[in-house]
Amino acid sequence: MKNAIYAALLTCLIFVGCGGLKQTNTAQNDTKGWKPLFNGKDINDWFVKIHHHEVGVNFGNTFRVEDSIIKIRYDHYGDFNDQFGHLYYKTPFSYYHLKFEYRFVGKLQKGAPSYTLLNSGVMFHSQDPRGMLKEQDWPISVEMQLLAGLGDGKPRPTGNMCSPGTNVVYQGKIAASHCLNSTSKTYDGEQWVRGELIVLGDSLIKHIINGDTVLEYSKPQIGGGTANGYDPKIKIDGKLLSSGFIALQSEGQPVDFKNIYIKDLSKGK
Repeated sequence: MKNAIYAALLTCLIFVGCGGLKQTNTAQNDTKGWKPLFNGKDINDWFVKIHHHEVGVNFGNTFRVEDSIIKIRYDHYGDFNDQFGHLYYKTPFSYYHLKFEYRFVGKLQKGAPSYTLLNSGVMFHSQDPRGMLKEQDWPISVEMQLLAGLGDGKPRPTGNMCSPGTNVVYQGKIAASHCLNSTSKTYDGEQWVRGELIVLGDSLIKHIINGDTVLEYSKPQIGGGTANGYDPKIKIDGKLLSSGFIALQSEGQPVDFKNIYIKDLSKGK
């Protein structure tokens, strides 16, 4: 009987050990297939579009590169004047895993709306910036909203979802609000935070903050408000969004981005 018990325990230990080894190998293999979107030197692979300006005009050197960081700054602005801006990577994506790091720095620019305090975002499934009109404020897109705590002890999650000119399906129905809060912790101060997006075409989307999945939803589609000044021909309400451009947001709050990588998931779709 003892020998049988020992044999069973040994089998169990081998099984667990192999399982652990398999997980380790999976983690090691996960470093493969990542492509940098930001080369650490310049933004030559990116397009700029800022409200009140034509595409390609980097007004006030809003988007700049220093110390291998994309810095969003307003030191050449006067009043903010609703000059919401976005920096778009040059090609669209559909099925992918995106990862990046961000931090908020400095003070809100004079004249920027109060809701943009310690507020930025990563837009995805966005329309082509070259099709945006001069007076269009936000792209028709989905946003992974990034927020920092206000230092008042109140929760202020990050990795939320906002929907300029779009809708998403959340918990089985079209989300009733423009933004959905995630379940993330609150991150105060000027600390770096790791964000990730898993985007599977027009089906599942996951938001991840510092390794934790904090929000899931599906079926991104054109519809809803909060984007203004767009060409009406491109806003076909109800049209599912299966691909689009990725962009970093400028809303009046200085913010930094670095270590921006993407992995193509289209082969496994």
